[in-house]
Order: sequence, then C-alpha cells, then structure tokens
Amino acid sequence: MSGPALFAISANHHNAPLEVRERLVLSSEGAIRSDLAGVAGLSEFAVLSTCNRVEFYGVDLDGTAADRVQAAYCARQRFDPAEFQRIRVRLAGREAALHLFEVASGLDSQLLGENEIFGQVKEAYAVAQASGTTGAVLNRVFQKAFQAAKHVRTHTGISSGTVSVANVAVDLAANIFGSLADARVLVLGTGEIGEGTAKAFKSRGAADLAVAGRRPEKAAEVASGLGAGTVLFDDRHRRLADFDIVVCSTAAPEAVLTASAIAAAMRKRPARPLLAIDLALPRDVEASAADLENVYLYNLDDLAKIAQANRAAREEEIARCRAILSERADGLWEHLQRYLAPASAEGPGPAVRGRGPEGQGAAP
Repeated sequence: MSGPALFAISANHHNAPLEVRERLVLSSEGAIRSDLAGVAGLSEFAVLSTCNRVEFYGVDLDGTAADRVQAAYCARQRFDPAEFQRIRVRLAGREAALHLFEVASGLDSQLLGENEIFGQVKEAYAVAQASGTTGAVLNRVFQKAFQAAKHVRTHTGISSGTVSVANVAVDLAANIFGSLADARVLVLGTGEIGEGTAKAFKSRGAADLAVAGRRPEKAAEVASGLGAGTVLFDDRHRRLADFDIVVCSTAAPEAVLTASAIAAAMRKRPARPLLAIDLALPRDVEASAADLENVYLYNLDDLAKIAQANRAAREEEIARCRAILSERADGLWEHLQRYLAPASAEGPGPAVRGRGPEGQGAAP
C-alpha cells in the first residue's frame, strides 16, 4: 500500500448470529476509543456499535493499522481473533465508503429501511468528531453518507411505511392480543428504543402502560410524556405478574428478567399468557424462559423474521437505491483520490470478487 487508505471493519447480523453478537457488543466505547488512539499508523477513526453491528472506519497510513485495530478490538472484548476473522468483513477504499452509505440508508439493516440506524451513525460520527479522531477523509465520507442516505430515503420507497423495531414489536403484540386496549404493558428501559416502543404502544391504543428504568427520574419523565405509570426497576420481578406484555430494552450487561422470576409470575396468572419482547443486546430475558408454559418470548432475530412479510415492497427499491448510492460513492471516491491510495476489500472466509450482501468485496 503506497499511501493512506480508507478502510472499514464490520461484524454484523449477516454473518454473526444473536449469541455471537452478544459477545461483540462493546461494554465501553470510551475504552476501545482509548485503545485505538494508541494504534500506530491509524490517523483517523470512528466506531459504530449497535445491537446488530460493530464497525470501525479509519484511515490506515501504513497498510497494517487496520490489522492492529482488529487485534485491539479482539483483545478488549476477549474475542478469539480467529473466530472474529471468520465473521467480520473488511472493506477498503470506495467499497468502505459505499458500505457506510448503505448502512446509513438502512439498506444494510436487519429490518430493511429502518430509521434508527441513521441517528446511530450520526451519533457515532459526532462522538468521533468531538473526540478529535476524524479528519479530512472521514469528515468527508460521513457527511456524504448522510447526504446520500437522505437522498435515497426521500427519492425511493426504501422506507415506505414506518420501519422500526418498535413498530414490529407492536404489530406482533397486536397480532397476538388483537386490540391492545385491555393489554397491560410494561416497558423496561428508557433509552431511545424503550421510549420509542412505549410511544408506539400508546399510539396503538395501549391504555394501561407502565415504564421502568434504572434511573427513576428518567422513567418518570418518559411516563409523564405518555400519561403512563411507573414501576420501580427493583420491583420488576415482583410486579411482573401484573402485566400481559413486557418489552425489554435496557443496556444491562446481563439478563434483567430471569426464567425463575418469570416462572414465579406465571404461577400467579396461570390462565393468562405473557408476551416478552426482548429488544436488547446482550439479551435482557433469559432464553430458557421461552420453555415456560404460556410464555411467548421473541428476540431481535425473531422480529427480523416476522418483518420479512413487510419487506417485499421495499425489496423492489434495493436495486434503485444501490445504483444511486454507487454513483454517489464514485463521486466521493474521485474527490478522495488526492488524499488516499487505491485499496481493495475482503470479506469473511475466502475473499471473492464483487459485492453482495454486507459488502463482500474483492480479494486483497
């Protein structure tokens, strides 16, 4: 490699199942940013970490910095480097930029066309910019990614309808319970997804709604805006029997609802089913709870499968979106030639020519 090169490293839902993605989640983004700040030959970088992906975008000055980024991440996560090598995709140059365009547009999402990812990419960029880890190259790449994402969302049908985890969760609940007017709903978690899901339930007629969070003041704020009640987070197990639907979206490092607590709650309500929707990663609900009688447990991958039924209309827009994004990536790449060296890309396992899902690129 003759000069600075743009690269992206991504491990995501395409190649990593839920139980693996749990291990990929960064417990401290600040810690990994500190690690990367000391990587030799890495002149710029940004970190994107969501429920379905962990990604690193950077500028490699000497052709080896991207390898060191990968090694630093595996060391921080105590993740086997050989296993990570199998599931991650590494892209370079124009393909790295195009991948970010597709991510920001919702084209690469587990729920095709979903809207949350745009905000998550913007936040990742804002943090990197505030930390001083972006420069001329990444600033240009991210800004162009935002412009491209806005363009395809405005001029294509990729986001037709409201595509979000929250809405898929509410649709699932409505399919099971019919009218939500009489369903008692508890939302555990007051972050963006938790608050969005609570609003979605409220908009679909759920009148008996309660919110719980590890920060009582935040839970009270979210509940007040919805005309909902609150439950103390520490009382969640004791109060579980009072609810028909529980939605979990905390950032806890381990399960906040145990199978034993759910079993105890079900003994108090043997004739009434419990729908548990786990939107967290790592998961908030112990997986063995799915084996309990009258308990219906759905996680992020389950919701993605359900959402496939709504995907057909947006599928028709994929080729159109890719053509638009590809043209914009060409323009960006032409501009960046003054800063960067030509580069190649690699995907998981044997590298192949071409670009398929999750940007499997050309062999290095």
